[in-house]
Amino acid sequence: MKKLIFTGLTAAVLLSSCSSQKTETAGTEQSAALTEVQQEAQAFLDQYSKKYQELYTNSAEAEWNSNTKIVEGDTTNAAATRRANEAFAAFTGSEENIGMARTMLEKKDQLTPLQVQQFEAILFAAANNPQIIPDVVRARIKAETEQTEKLYGFDYRLSGKSVSTNDIDNILKTEKNVKKRLDAWNASKEVGPGLREGLLNLRELRNKTVQSLGYDDYFTYQASDYDMTREEMMELMQQINEELRPLYRELHTYARYELAKKYGAMEVPDYLPAHWVPNRWGQDWSSMVEVAGIDLDAALKPKGAEWQVKQAERFYTSMGFPELPQSFYTKSSLYPLPPNAGYKKNNHASAWHMDLDKDVRCLMSVEPNAEWYETTHHELGHIYYYMTYTNPDVPLLLRGGANRAYHEAVGSLLGLAAMQKPFLAELDLIDENVQTDEVQALLKEALNYVVFIPFSSGVMSEWEHDFYAKNLPADQLNKRWWELTKKYQGIVPPTNRGENYLDAATKTHINDDAAQYYDYAMSYVILFQLHDHIAKNILKQDPHVTNYYGSKEVGNFLRDIMYPGASADWRQMLKETTGEELSARAMVAYFQPLMDYLKEQNKGRKYTL
Repeated sequence: MKKLIFTGLTAAVLLSSCSSQKTETAGTEQSAALTEVQQEAQAFLDQYSKKYQELYTNSAEAEWNSNTKIVEGDTTNAAATRRANEAFAAFTGSEENIGMARTMLEKKDQLTPLQVQQFEAILFAAANNPQIIPDVVRARIKAETEQTEKLYGFDYRLSGKSVSTNDIDNILKTEKNVKKRLDAWNASKEVGPGLREGLLNLRELRNKTVQSLGYDDYFTYQASDYDMTREEMMELMQQINEELRPLYRELHTYARYELAKKYGAMEVPDYLPAHWVPNRWGQDWSSMVEVAGIDLDAALKPKGAEWQVKQAERFYTSMGFPELPQSFYTKSSLYPLPPNAGYKKNNHASAWHMDLDKDVRCLMSVEPNAEWYETTHHELGHIYYYMTYTNPDVPLLLRGGANRAYHEAVGSLLGLAAMQKPFLAELDLIDENVQTDEVQALLKEALNYVVFIPFSSGVMSEWEHDFYAKNLPADQLNKRWWELTKKYQGIVPPTNRGENYLDAATKTHINDDAAQYYDYAMSYVILFQLHDHIAKNILKQDPHVTNYYGSKEVGNFLRDIMYPGASADWRQMLKETTGEELSARAMVAYFQPLMDYLKEQNKGRKYTL
């Protein structure tokens, strides 16, 4: 998943209703073609962008160091990050810049569409760092830095030994002993209580920050990046949930009975115990199913982690994208640290656009297995998005996705494509003649993509909505988390989880990518809309068995989406590229063949959702 160094930077820009033309040049436009007002506006934008890039880069470098070298007790990186972020905030949120942007937008009918979008982006970034209240902004930056260090520097322990989150994840994916699963799950939640005070402080500071520029709360501010109100965003999340609810209900029933059998339970529980499912938050159950004839872990292990990264690059170049810059390999942090490293790093996969120009990097801990194989293709999707909209037609301030969800949609789309059977056969990761159970393959995919929706659009989005917009009481944080988990996912904690825990905070995004998890829900919907179009209209293939590899036409289609960055209106782009508005139709259609199978399997079983 992508890394947003600050909300409002890499991908978050406020989209105006007018979309720009690619032919309109960014940077200093030919003065002869500009009116006096436009020349004045352009001079300011050029000056602002230059300083913005310099401070953004300093901030990104400091954040990178804080995420890649975490030494217990050493506050050097934290201090450097705080200084860089404060300098960036002081500039983007300066009263002078806010005033100039507002003045120019009063004359928006005299500006070019591209200039209007840049001034709106300036105001959106300013709202997160307004120097009208500099003390609050400084306090928020300090609090965010400290929260990140606490989260990623935490020493997870199991049976008295330090373990990584990768170790915990592997246990939850493979372990059949329920007691060992419970121990691993409990260990994964130990980080929560220590994050409570910091998160409550961050809520107050984040809300205060954006309220100074007229937003009701931080959730409202983030939703406005889609040109939507908070209520509109939550309605959209409900719509997505409802469209996929019938299929999720079948999957939930199937999982309860299958896992009860697997763990030797005397009775099938009405709701899934959280430690039964193969993911710390129940957001991905795909490792429940092994598809006969496809053992990617075994095929990938001898190839090694480095092969996976290079192969992901080959996937993109086969479609006509350029090779990655050499600096990607020299500057990225791609593999797990050796045990004797003496420091830790953030193991959560992310892609970074360090300078909004040529410096692109990934932070990963790639191991030779199927999950990291897919993740590597996903993260390089972000990298190629960065590289494609870094062009002369897209000004620096609009170098982001068409909306934040588009970034995730592109990454997830290529992750999905990389896992399809014809492509895997081309790589000799499976035998092209192998007979596989197509329903099981589809089930495995549904346990990833469909299962993710109630978590992302339901639990995460609603909890953060209540936290920021409804001021969820401090003595109800965990209670609300588990209410939502039961309602949307049909999952319950293994034992009572009182307010001495804070299980929501164990999810990284709650701390450092706040109030925007609906991005991911929306991205899955867009990804299936894009995939449906590519399969049927470009490749003329069944969406379930596609092979993008080597298709320059697919590459051109993706490039057209990526090229304009945030200068494109996201709704218009979706309609023009797929022929339809945002809808889960394509996703529901993709998994339709699975419904009949699940209904047959679940005959006579008790439904509880």
